[in-house]
Amino acid sequence: MLAILHPDTALDSEAYRQTMHFLENLPGVSVRVHEVQGAKQRLTEVYLLGDTKSLDKDEIEALPAVERAIRISDDYRILGRHKDDKRQSGFTYNGVTFDQSNLNIFAGLCAVDVPEHVEQMMQALEDNGQVCTRMGAYKPRTNPYSFQGHGKGCLPWVFEKAGKHGIKVIAMEITHESHIEEIDHCLEQLGRPTGVMLQVGTRNTQNFELLKAIGRQSTYPVLLKRGFGITLNESLNAAEYLASEGNANVIFCLRGMKTEAGQPHRNMVDFAHVPAVKRLTRMPVCVDPSHSVGSRERAPDGVLDVMHATAQGVIAGANMVLVDFHPKPEKALVDGPQALLMRELPAYLEDIQLCHDTWKQRQQIYNRLKESSPE
Repeated sequence: MLAILHPDTALDSEAYRQTMHFLENLPGVSVRVHEVQGAKQRLTEVYLLGDTKSLDKDEIEALPAVERAIRISDDYRILGRHKDDKRQSGFTYNGVTFDQSNLNIFAGLCAVDVPEHVEQMMQALEDNGQVCTRMGAYKPRTNPYSFQGHGKGCLPWVFEKAGKHGIKVIAMEITHESHIEEIDHCLEQLGRPTGVMLQVGTRNTQNFELLKAIGRQSTYPVLLKRGFGITLNESLNAAEYLASEGNANVIFCLRGMKTEAGQPHRNMVDFAHVPAVKRLTRMPVCVDPSHSVGSRERAPDGVLDVMHATAQGVIAGANMVLVDFHPKPEKALVDGPQALLMRELPAYLEDIQLCHDTWKQRQQIYNRLKESSPE
């Protein structure tokens, strides 16, 4: 069972103390408290784990600090919706809101190479009114001889340039828990000119010790990519690992499934799962068209496949797009052939906005239908 307290309940209030005293003394039940910071208010959620079937829901809701109680299923206990549409989805980090209604674009370098390219990328983002980017400092590679990223050596100048150009959040993949400390130490030394969203790559979706380590810190939100060869349920449970350790500020990323059936694309595009993930969980959903498509092939209509894939995800309700751009793709150290060109950025952003507006209009159509013939 889940007890949701009244918004902005003070943890030192008498109502909170009375409520927690009652809950912590329930026989056969353990209590876990999670704080959820939204754009306008802070919510406290109290999870009651163990023998909860006999608990009286009305009695829990009668406690002074409790707004409502929800019976939860075993799946995705913290991140799940549990058929309660009033549960808060998303979070705000470093001034940027991430939820299931809005949209943020993370265009940038798949792998950081030289300062000049980072500067050009961030200047272009600033010129186009963007405050988020992707910058890969740590790169897990299938081939042991491939470029593995500059690591902590590039962090100072990447973060400084982000601050210079007003970039508030950088999605940055990590492959070891020591990278969290390296990122945090560097940001602290520089006076935190920007923020970082820790990215868990598809290879590490079931690296449970890494997930636990990331989940134990609450400073940085997390972007978790779906595992390329496992079920959606298994990947969503990986996200639950993060939340169960304390960090529920998680975005789930669809990046394509590894299967020969996806050819000629690099992976089978799985963006039809955008609404499914939003229905099952409270997580905002990201799409990664670059790693799904993996090329710059163009359809007969003149539109690149990667742009068509982006449209599929955004029109289905995606809340974040993670996409590769590069000033000089022919010189990129990772995934150059799939990177979009800087001159394509304005058109790409315009296309995405058009698709997002279309999603909103589609919502209105079906909301009107629902209102006219309620189930």
